[in-house]
Amino acid sequence: MSLSFEGRVVLVTGAGGGLGKEYALAFASRGASVVVNDLGVDIKGGGRSSAAADKVVEEIRAKGGKAVANYDSVEDGEKLIQSALDAFGRIDIVVNNAGILRDRSFARTSDLDWDLIHRVHLRGSFLVTRAAWNHMKNQKFG
Repeated sequence: MSLSFEGRVVLVTGAGGGLGKEYALAFASRGASVVVNDLGVDIKGGGRSSAAADKVVEEIRAKGGKAVANYDSVEDGEKLIQSALDAFGRIDIVVNNAGILRDRSFARTSDLDWDLIHRVHLRGSFLVTRAAWNHMKNQKFG
């Protein structure tokens, strides 16, 4: 028996490349509708572009899947979940994958670096999950 996510809606943060992209493609290949979230920043958190998320959405759609892009920060968790609700009417699965790289030794990590890591990796995951929580609880699935 093949694992199917037909009828399920998945939000993958940081899905414009790397592991996030692979998660998004894997869920789509198994029938899920996917919200591809990515700010389009470089690995150090600079810049901003819709190109990365758009490319993954195009790839999913080219294979017959359903996907929409979202370009909001994980710190705006409600907006990410609202994208899923607007596009597909529900949210079933959240993959908190967004991250920001600060490849420095402990001694060279600045307060700003630490704050950015905390905001994206920890606070962002909390805010996205909290925004999805009541939807999943009310539908008794998630």
